[in-house]
Amino acid sequence: MSFIGVLGGMGPAATVDFMAKLVALTPACCDQDHLPVVVVTLPRVPDRSAAILGRGQDPLPALKEGIALLNRADVGLVVIPCSTSHHWYDELSAASHAPILHIARAAVSRVPRGERALILATRGALASGFFQRELAAWETPFDIPSPDDEQVLVDDCIRLIKSGQPEPAGACLERVLVKARTRGARTAILGCTELPLAAVYAERHSLGLIDCTLELARCAVEYALQRGWNCA
Repeated sequence: MSFIGVLGGMGPAATVDFMAKLVALTPACCDQDHLPVVVVTLPRVPDRSAAILGRGQDPLPALKEGIALLNRADVGLVVIPCSTSHHWYDELSAASHAPILHIARAAVSRVPRGERALILATRGALASGFFQRELAAWETPFDIPSPDDEQVLVDDCIRLIKSGQPEPAGACLERVLVKARTRGARTAILGCTELPLAAVYAERHSLGLIDCTLELARCAVEYALQRGWNCA
């Protein structure tokens, strides 16, 4: 039997959200129809965004420790429901015995090709540029939030989710979406796994929202079902 391996805890609520979406997307009539999953939750991994911006401890050794745990569990696929950690995707892939799905590729594949997308993510993820590279490869134009206005609201939204305050986080996200709609955006990528938790409490204002957690879960389910991992 093969397992999906989840390297989570960054943050814990985002990992729980990923697992809920993985279960909801799996076609099942009973317990035995569901996919086997090994979850490693490592909330003490140093802040990924701070490290990319040169303001914090390198999280790569801790991330590799998580990959080593999943290697020992002999998982057949790895997913990481933390977008910013994909800055180290190549290094983690080299350390992993199993393939690792890329969260930005999963999310970008759902953006209507050629439709301008607004990337909502951590400052570290935006500085890394992996969402921008995937959108460029998808031949899709993109915008990023203004650093001293919209991005401040995105930062606050993420911080509030991590501190267990989803409704105020939703209010921050809604202010970002209003600004985005005003300047003509039609699609926004929720490119941090905390943001979908805030979106529950935000009005979309006619924007199409791409939930990176949902798309990562969708890709994981498709990968596992194609290989029959839901069969005893």
